[in-house]
Amino acid sequence: MRSLFIMKKIRKALKQKSHYVVGVVDMHRSGKAYITPEDGGEDILIKPENTLHALDKDLVKVYILPRRKNKKTEGQVVEILQRARETFVGILEMHHDFAFLVPDDENMPVDIYIPKPDSTCKNGDKAIVKISQWPEKANNPFGEIIKVLGKPGDNDVEMESILTAYDFQSDFPKEVNNEANKLAINIKEELKHRRDFRQILTFTIDPLDAKDYDDALSIRRLGNGNFEVGVHIADVSNFVTEDSVIDKEAYKRATSVYLVDRTIPMLPEKLCNELCSLRADEDSLTFSVIFEISPDYEIARYDICKTIIHSDKRYTYEQVQDILENKDLDNEEATDIENAILTLWNIAKKFRKQRLDKGAINFSSPEFVFDLDENKKPIGIHLAEDNESHWLVEEMMLLANRTVAEHLNKTKNVTVYRCHDEPNGDKVETFKTFAHKLGYTIDNKSRKRLVKSYNALLQDVKGKGQETLLSSIALRTMSKAYYSTDNIGHYGLGFKFYTHFTSPIRRYPDLMVHRMLFASLNNAGGFGKTEFEDKCKHCSEMEKKAADAERQSVKYKQAEYLADKIGQEFYGEISGISKWGIYVLIEENKCEGMIRINQLDDDFYMLDEDNYQYIGCNTGKVYQIGQKVKIEVDNVNILKHQIDFNIIED
Repeated sequence: MRSLFIMKKIRKALKQKSHYVVGVVDMHRSGKAYITPEDGGEDILIKPENTLHALDKDLVKVYILPRRKNKKTEGQVVEILQRARETFVGILEMHHDFAFLVPDDENMPVDIYIPKPDSTCKNGDKAIVKISQWPEKANNPFGEIIKVLGKPGDNDVEMESILTAYDFQSDFPKEVNNEANKLAINIKEELKHRRDFRQILTFTIDPLDAKDYDDALSIRRLGNGNFEVGVHIADVSNFVTEDSVIDKEAYKRATSVYLVDRTIPMLPEKLCNELCSLRADEDSLTFSVIFEISPDYEIARYDICKTIIHSDKRYTYEQVQDILENKDLDNEEATDIENAILTLWNIAKKFRKQRLDKGAINFSSPEFVFDLDENKKPIGIHLAEDNESHWLVEEMMLLANRTVAEHLNKTKNVTVYRCHDEPNGDKVETFKTFAHKLGYTIDNKSRKRLVKSYNALLQDVKGKGQETLLSSIALRTMSKAYYSTDNIGHYGLGFKFYTHFTSPIRRYPDLMVHRMLFASLNNAGGFGKTEFEDKCKHCSEMEKKAADAERQSVKYKQAEYLADKIGQEFYGEISGISKWGIYVLIEENKCEGMIRINQLDDDFYMLDEDNYQYIGCNTGKVYQIGQKVKIEVDNVNILKHQIDFNIIED
């Protein structure tokens, strides 16, 4: 987490002479590193003797060494501005009166020396160790054991290892839980300054296994024939005040983390599962965007206010989908609440069509769901459904987020935006050429034409053998979304202004937006741009870490699922090409593994990156993304989350 103090040091360093740069370390296991300068430019090579004990992802100041002819630019780390992390997880190697931690992180070039380990520690255990010091002339950092996790391969041990590797903690500090347990709701007092929606039909729609419900929908017919639709969001800011111990911990985490078998929440359980959860048959405090919508589904007006709601029913996506498929609007067999859901779906359909017509790209990413037994061992894997019930909720949330962003933009105050830049031009050109070879046209002469081309392509390939190939490559041309106080719009959604307002239980930027929104409604002072831009960067970084942790938990469970299937054969599809080999996604169970390039011994293969393929130099044989192949499970390393395949035939 980069503090304001650290950011000031960065800016000071950047103002110094040009032969100094500030950048992030990309450490290799060999001990050499590359520095990615924060202000752009080529990477700088740092030899092992010049790293000043810097580690992977550290923020450092580098002196540029005199460049030798035809050699890569080299540098020397002269100051470590900020350590990316202090704790590491790995395997304990116990000796008579000392120990070493061998880190799991492949980018950690040294083991950590532990002078006086606890006598209860066992050789081979996994543990979390914190670096306490690194003497200047010592080859290894000194550390102390924070927690012994247990035996490698145990589910809880491995999940805890993943969390530690990405700087997330499963438990909350005692003072945070103590503060949360003191909080309570006084409905009578809250009614003095909130609109009362408790008599209006309201419900939630969430996954079957959801424990916190941070959004609810309400709808009623007004006397003028219009519909009043409410998007009600848990009023987390009412309980989590700025700079409180709960707030500081929430900011540090910045997001909830969703591993295969557990959720690591951003807020303590008392808040996310009780006080802030919009549970059925309970009065709840909410921050709401209320829309008045005409019978032909046009927005007549909106209002933003603090409210109290009373959810009448908790629906799962499956239950709502059943209503959408089997009930008719205003049919005598449909109940009032079913009619409400059907009406909302008609409204959502209109907004969805408008959004796509105006330039939103209709990307969808597959989500894998593991079927776990009582010991959390995977016994099956399937794709999560994405259907009309999901779209209904999605459109209502998009509408609320966009409306809040537009409202805040009008205030001219500092605002947190969710930004998505235009795609990388070179990647689009490469994709355009590749798609043309397969008979598809990509027109990138303007944004409108490019979006239309992408949506047409995604629709054309749906259900075809080339769907994975083309949709995955198209997605890779896109930029990554991020948070910022400088608005550039959201390219993928086609919105000029967009923010995140609808999930303050699990995303800290939403909580910041709630505070900004409440301040603007009460004509309170603005927020510091520099401070909040730093917070945006931190939240974007933690969002990426959470996504990486979630991905690692999926890889771990995939490896665990295939561990007893060595030698079994499956059909799959080539899902990726890299210099290391060919990635294959098994059709039956959605597990992904690699055919290492040195296992393709029937020819010498060259990597053709532009066309996402390997080509045999002598035979001309091609292995390309999207190609169907038959593979055999060759080896599984559960601890490293690695799966190796052999190819049987294509």
